[in-house]
Amino acid sequence: MVNMSRRQFFKVTGVTLAGSSMTMLGAAPSPAMAEVRQYKLTRMTETRNTCPYCSVACGVLLYGLGDGAMNTATSIVHIEGDSDHPVNRGTLCPKGAGLVDFIHSPSRLKYPEYRAPGSDTWQRISWDDAFTRIARLMKDDRDANFETVSESGKVVNRWLTTGMLAASASSNEVGYVTHKVIRSMGILGFDNQARV
Repeated sequence: MVNMSRRQFFKVTGVTLAGSSMTMLGAAPSPAMAEVRQYKLTRMTETRNTCPYCSVACGVLLYGLGDGAMNTATSIVHIEGDSDHPVNRGTLCPKGAGLVDFIHSPSRLKYPEYRAPGSDTWQRISWDDAFTRIARLMKDDRDANFETVSESGKVVNRWLTTGMLAASASSNEVGYVTHKVIRSMGILGFDNQARV
């Protein structure tokens, strides 16, 4: 009879029970080979951006595959919140967390399109054509509707037939410059998406 303390008894039976259970589950004691897995975002390109959905303007990190070489297609495969961003500190709402689906959606508009008056079809146009058309329509409208003097004779220099809705995801600096440009043209109808 072996003289054993209570503590030694539990150690021996615990080790024996664990060993026999592991053997029965197929974990036979054989040399274990340690392997270090590669971090999933190691070979990806990281890009900082702003979530396009609402006026909170959360920071996001976009991870894309592809090294930018010729004949290779890059693709964004992972999006997460930017932990260094002062607004969201790495968190994202459900819409922001689903940005990968938004980016890869087949119905996502990637190019400017134009629909002629009375037409039921959209036609793709170049960015230069879109910017030229917008500038021409704004210039024509401003020339036709700009008021220099009000009905009471006061100098007003205003343009009331066109308005501007600024993007809420813009920084303070971009908002300031946008405000200066819009006001310099005489537009009074100016608001930000953050208030909508």
